[in-house]
Amino acid sequence: MALKLGVPKEIEAEQRVALVPDVVRRLVKQDLTVLVEAGAGLKASHSDEAYQEAGATIIGDRKELWQQSNVILTVGAAQQISDDPALLDQLSSDTVVIGFMNPLAQPELIQTLAQKGVSGFSMELVPRISRAQSMDALSSQASIGGYKAVLLAAAQLPKYFPMLTTAAGTIAPAKVLVVGAGVAGLQAIATARRLGAVVEAFDIRPEVKEQVQSLGAQFIDITFEEDTRGEGGYAKELSQAAQKHTQKVLTDHVQMSDVVITTAQVPGKKAPRIVTEAMVNGMKPGAVIVDMAADQGGNCAYSEPGGTRVHNGVTIMGPINLPATVAADASQLYAKNISALLKLLVKDGELNLDFEDEIIDGACITHGGEIRNARVKSMLETAAV
Repeated sequence: MALKLGVPKEIEAEQRVALVPDVVRRLVKQDLTVLVEAGAGLKASHSDEAYQEAGATIIGDRKELWQQSNVILTVGAAQQISDDPALLDQLSSDTVVIGFMNPLAQPELIQTLAQKGVSGFSMELVPRISRAQSMDALSSQASIGGYKAVLLAAAQLPKYFPMLTTAAGTIAPAKVLVVGAGVAGLQAIATARRLGAVVEAFDIRPEVKEQVQSLGAQFIDITFEEDTRGEGGYAKELSQAAQKHTQKVLTDHVQMSDVVITTAQVPGKKAPRIVTEAMVNGMKPGAVIVDMAADQGGNCAYSEPGGTRVHNGVTIMGPINLPATVAADASQLYAKNISALLKLLVKDGELNLDFEDEIIDGACITHGGEIRNARVKSMLETAAV
């Protein structure tokens, strides 16, 4: 019997879909059955007819899809189950669920999945190694977020981004500061440069300096007396002294900028506060801040998750889930990430969970009635104390 892959419709606020018709077509050619909930791809510009033409079967009943599927492929797995807890009743110990699990913010859900014996794979936990680049959904989606953050800022800023020479005079280019030069930050730099802005960037990891400069931005060099590199290529949480040193150096740069894009996040931790109240108060009226870490506590004072506020003439935006606002391309990239992971998990049409493989081992969060990921297990145990 062919393995059944189920693609449910996401929650109302989520525009993306886990598989797109092009990827469905390739999976069907591998003798896999793909079930798609009716309307699942509409917000990402994919009709039910397009999925049917690709070889998928459209299922009208949500619970039926979850019950029939051996593997559930989602964008926001944690969001879907939290929105409709009854879906858990449709899962068996043979079910595999793949998606963004948000394990550190959803400990009870992860524990429930473990108790039911469900094999849960968290796309956030795919190891950041070269062999797993094609599966790295965090990076593919963060890049879109960085791009869209700049567009939001450009639309809000009461100035041009590029320098313009006109008969009425010359318009100076906007000054943009990007804080955090990970995937999102680098895409923000590239986008702001393409729009003609003068860009400078800061990151606590000195090794990203060349990447920033290669995109035509100025790198703000700050010397630290501690190691700033964490696991998996992420930035490490700084000491209080190092954070204060960073804020002191960045103050002038922030206050001279027309736009500040903040992207700094530390996995499993509250986002570091980088742009303080004093910095915001010293910015020019009309300046714009886009805080991409707003839903994790915020890099910027005054930012509100999902909201926009004006303080002392400065507009502070705290958008959440920016990739979903570019749903068609975000879904295309995510579907390819999922497809690449499935190549490891499925052999000859059957599930093959080889935990000797570091990618499978790293991404699997629950299996066989237990929480497998050591880091998540440790954090959940610490939180329970």
